[in-house]
Amino acid sequence: MTQKVFTVDEIKKKLEYFCVYQDRCHQEVEKKLSEFRLIPEARELILLHLMQHDFLNEERYAKSFARGKFRIKKWGRKRIIQELKFRKITTYNINSALKEIEEKEYLTTLEKIAEIKLKSINEKNEYLKKQKLYQFLYRKGYESDLIQQVIKEII
Repeated sequence: MTQKVFTVDEIKKKLEYFCVYQDRCHQEVEKKLSEFRLIPEARELILLHLMQHDFLNEERYAKSFARGKFRIKKWGRKRIIQELKFRKITTYNINSALKEIEEKEYLTTLEKIAEIKLKSINEKNEYLKKQKLYQFLYRKGYESDLIQQVIKEII
């Protein structure tokens, strides 16, 4: 099976559309670039073009990722940090992204999801109920001390 051959300009356009559709990190763009089997010089040229024309911006990606995962999936800071590190985002950009989450909103969200989850836990034993709630919130990426504080308040 033969693969279609693209010029560097065609690949640039394809990757511009790829980046415009949704913010992307370098890792995602490089994975997409590997599909085209380019020589290293052409890869670097395309990546440089995307960065210079602001199609590829790691800080913007990290900020939108953190906002989205917190507001939509209700993830905690620890889970967001873990996922950004997995995508090879720098510590500076991770810290910048976490500033997008307001402390008051963070605590309010934690309390809301704890209350909702608590209602769905069918457990008579109070200790097991607390343990299940704690594990759920910990998997969501919330900090242990905040979880314990919220559990004390709502139970």
